[in-house]
Amino acid sequence: MARAIPSVHLTQVQPRRIWLRAQRLDEETPFGAGPEAVAAAVAHLGYVQIDTINVIERCHHHILFTRIPAYRRADLRQAQSVDKSVFEYWTHALAYVPMHDFRFFLPAMRRHRRDGHRWLNSVKPEDMRKVMRLIRQGALTIRDIEDDVLTEKEHLWASRKPSKRALQLGFYQGTLTISGREGMLKTYDLTSRHFGWDKPPKPATQAEITAYLLDRALRAQGVVSLDSACHLDAPAKPGVRRLIEARQRRGELVPVDIEGAGKLQHWARPEMLDRIGELGSDRVHILSPFDPLIIQRKRTELFFDYAHRFEAYVPKEKRQFGYFALPVLVGEDIVAALDLKTDRQKRKLLMQKWSWVGSGKAARGEARKALKRRIEEELHRFERFQLRD
Repeated sequence: MARAIPSVHLTQVQPRRIWLRAQRLDEETPFGAGPEAVAAAVAHLGYVQIDTINVIERCHHHILFTRIPAYRRADLRQAQSVDKSVFEYWTHALAYVPMHDFRFFLPAMRRHRRDGHRWLNSVKPEDMRKVMRLIRQGALTIRDIEDDVLTEKEHLWASRKPSKRALQLGFYQGTLTISGREGMLKTYDLTSRHFGWDKPPKPATQAEITAYLLDRALRAQGVVSLDSACHLDAPAKPGVRRLIEARQRRGELVPVDIEGAGKLQHWARPEMLDRIGELGSDRVHILSPFDPLIIQRKRTELFFDYAHRFEAYVPKEKRQFGYFALPVLVGEDIVAALDLKTDRQKRKLLMQKWSWVGSGKAARGEARKALKRRIEEELHRFERFQLRD
């Protein structure tokens, strides 16, 4: 029988510091600048989520700006459309993914070719043939297809355009890829033509996909649970659990008990635990609610003692923080949630609501004033980013 490896007991602050370092939020310019920095950041994080809400700059740009101070939107366009170092596909949501990970998504694409897609079962063969005939002539957007007969929506986020649904299905099947975008207007192209392939990469095996999910989480999170490694991917959990147990037996992972986590087990690589005594940074970050540090709400609450509320779809009278509140990280603590809106006509960043939380709420007098000044300095930089380009 294999010898049981004792758990390492951590306070709430210690795994928080590990996670912040893993997210590279403790350094000023961890990835450099330019399109190469975009590729490096996406590769390290594993994915950067895309979302349509744009009361401030959309979340994919925001997440990259948080880690690349000199980030410009053109850097992402270059990485996606010219360098082709990142591509779009579905992780737990639509996201930018590093190109070297494409093979891990090929089995999902193959399943969609075989079984269809649950959101797009109404796509008719004739609509698919139509968009494929058009796209073979060159890359296109949905605005290039003007002869659609509109149909009723099947669900809230569905399109009424049959050609748009056909393009989306071709995307999930891997026949088409998103070769570029302006805002949320996507340009579709044949996957093979965009990437210049005679044949696609070799699909990853299930064992390779399982290792990819765990390694991605360990790299970007530092300390992981089964839930955090398989975020919104319950079918992956049995395989990832077996792999964790195998690595633990080999001494490659150490079980971790976190203060306040109860029976929720965590693991880390031994080398990540060597730095648990180091102090974190004192940097200020205004985070997107879709940032990897925030998107897993239960994990964020456990590590930071902060329960984020995403209230864009909550009736106004029931909102606590506001329509699109942004958590503010100062050093190791989330101290405030700011509901911001960009007035693009007047070229101003508007403060809708400022809510103190955690140690920010507890601060008083001069300490509160000093904290507010530091956040306002970062808000000025954030405003310049919103209005640039």
